[in-house]
Amino acid sequence: MRPRFALKPAAHLADPDRKRVLNEALFTVVAPRYDAITRLLSFGRDRAWKDRLVAMLPPLDAPACLDLACGTGDLARRLARRYPAGHVLALDLTPAMIALARERGGGDRLRFEIGDMGRTEQAGAAFDVVTGGYALRNAGDLDEALAEVVRVLKPGGVAAFLDFSKPRGRTAQRFEHRLLKLWGGLWGLALHGNADVYGYIADSLARFPDRAALADRYRAAGFHIERTRRFFGGMIELALLRKPAADGRA
Repeated sequence: MRPRFALKPAAHLADPDRKRVLNEALFTVVAPRYDAITRLLSFGRDRAWKDRLVAMLPPLDAPACLDLACGTGDLARRLARRYPAGHVLALDLTPAMIALARERGGGDRLRFEIGDMGRTEQAGAAFDVVTGGYALRNAGDLDEALAEVVRVLKPGGVAAFLDFSKPRGRTAQRFEHRLLKLWGGLWGLALHGNADVYGYIADSLARFPDRAALADRYRAAGFHIERTRRFFGGMIELALLRKPAADGRA
């Protein structure tokens, strides 16, 4: 019997703690099908987008890397291949995701642990690189998560985030929301008997900042935006950010 998902996303997204509860419950249900659904929802493009994220990262000899909301670890394993002499710590809130990630392995320099992206419990200025695939939109508190990324990054370190992107205009936002709600809802019904499972993507994006506002949040947190790139007709955005160096230079 497949597990059921009973929570209503709209009722939990406004409160950080309730959103964390929602995320853990939801991603526990989707964990066994997570890799397949990311490919289905993206028409097979998810792998290429994550490859592009890793390719945008700077060449480093032996960096300490942190991957947030790692899921089953596909982005973390890409980091480990990109930096074979480096170390990668991958965190996810959901034990079921971490169990799958550990099962799939990735080498001695890659470690998977249960952890909250807003409260990583890592030392300050400990990482050269921080990444997140579909991470920030799922943060209990976005500003808390960004502040945590800045805290754990070394001066001059880089962060790269891939996620759904919200346009500025209300008409475009309504169109995107309806499209995602329909597409995600269909797969939620087909795979889980519940449209809310992947309809959550549209609901969470509705409460997420639009592109311009998100850029402002990056800057307010202390990042310099080095580069952004959009995919899928603008529905997906990749952002490469840098924490200023100790001398204040980006």
